[in-house]
Amino acid sequence: MVILKDTFNRVIYSLNQSHIMNLQKRAWQVGIFAGTVLSIYLIALAIGQLKSIAYIGSGVPATNTISVTGTGDTYAVPDVATFSFGVTQTSKTVSDAQTKATDKINAALKAVRDGGVEDKDIQTTNYSINPHYEYQNAICPAKTDGTVAYCPPGKSVLTGYDVSQTITVKVRNLDKAGALFASIGSLQVENINGLSFSVDKPDAIQAEARAKAIADAKSKADQLASQLGVRLVRVISFSEDNGAYYRPMAYGMGGDVAVSTKSAAPEIPTGQQKVTSTVSITYEIQ
Repeated sequence: MVILKDTFNRVIYSLNQSHIMNLQKRAWQVGIFAGTVLSIYLIALAIGQLKSIAYIGSGVPATNTISVTGTGDTYAVPDVATFSFGVTQTSKTVSDAQTKATDKINAALKAVRDGGVEDKDIQTTNYSINPHYEYQNAICPAKTDGTVAYCPPGKSVLTGYDVSQTITVKVRNLDKAGALFASIGSLQVENINGLSFSVDKPDAIQAEARAKAIADAKSKADQLASQLGVRLVRVISFSEDNGAYYRPMAYGMGGDVAVSTKSAAPEIPTGQQKVTSTVSITYEIQ
């Protein structure tokens, strides 16, 4: 009995020792893992702190600055002409006025298309139907002796309807612009409005003007820094004021112009357009 008890105690002791060793081994493994994770975190944190040193003070507004303004001009020959024409027809009924206006507009549109203008460059910019009133004076009744005792006021009377349509055309082949005007003028179009010229792709021209303006501002800044005995560090701010295109009106085409039924092809001088860019640049100095 004593022998069995001793044997049992030895077995229990052996199991306990094995369990304790397993626990110690696991604790050691957990400690190594935790230490590794902590080391990686500390290394990453240190790297982040080192990187942030380069940005210390970068968000602080510069107090020592100079500001300069530069201007650049570019000239371009227009390659697009834009104008509009329209008709207005008056009749007692809307349908009759529409028919008359449509006949004239369609004839003018055919001339425009025959002149080489594509449909993408033809646009209806106005179509309206309005009642047409005429002011009529009342008849003043006379007495038997020929004198007038009372004269009633006149009034506006509806006499029909006005149908108006306006077409805007963009001409890309300026060599044909004069012949196109002449062909439209022979079709009883009532008026031609606002012939103007422009550059079809102005971005490149504007960029050229901007580059000149920046170079002008930089030259002024270098000269000013030399005179002040300082050094340009970096650009703090930049702004640009785009100059508008100067679109000259063709002579005799501003506003409504009555066109005769027999028109010679006019010469359409385009001249050139000036594009201006003005920039303002602020530099930090040391």
